[in-house]
Amino acid sequence: MPLDHVGNGNITDLQASKVFYEKALAPLGYKVIHDISPHAIGFGTGPYTADFWLSGSGSTESGSDRREVTQTMHIAFKGSRAQVHAFHEAAIQAGGKCNGPPGFRPQYHPLYYGAFIFDPDGNNIEVVNHGNAWQWIWYFVGVQFGFIKPTQNNYKKD
Repeated sequence: MPLDHVGNGNITDLQASKVFYEKALAPLGYKVIHDISPHAIGFGTGPYTADFWLSGSGSTESGSDRREVTQTMHIAFKGSRAQVHAFHEAAIQAGGKCNGPPGFRPQYHPLYYGAFIFDPDGNNIEVVNHGNAWQWIWYFVGVQFGFIKPTQNNYKKD
């Protein structure tokens, strides 16, 4: 499985780090793609997809989706939905701690389907599936005409 994105969750001053990484990564073509301060900032080289994320100590808002704030590193691998489930099961059996069972994460985007595990050192490891081209086409058609909404029941595991 190839890497999908990497995140540093130990940022103490998100805005200062944003300024630093904007300058430091500019020679590599990186820029801010998503700024969802105070939660996270995503950098990337393309117009839409961030592959390097910074996050701090988390939100103080009630009901926040922020995961445990003790994470040191976040690594996400790309995989099929079946691989998301297989990874989660295998990682739990290997002694990992669940940080989010397989399922949709619409707070990231409508077809985001992933599972999260803390490894023995507390790193947040994920396998994610962003949907295939046909799912995105149907999603956008459905939004346009109002007859399709992505939910757990709309899609099979793979």
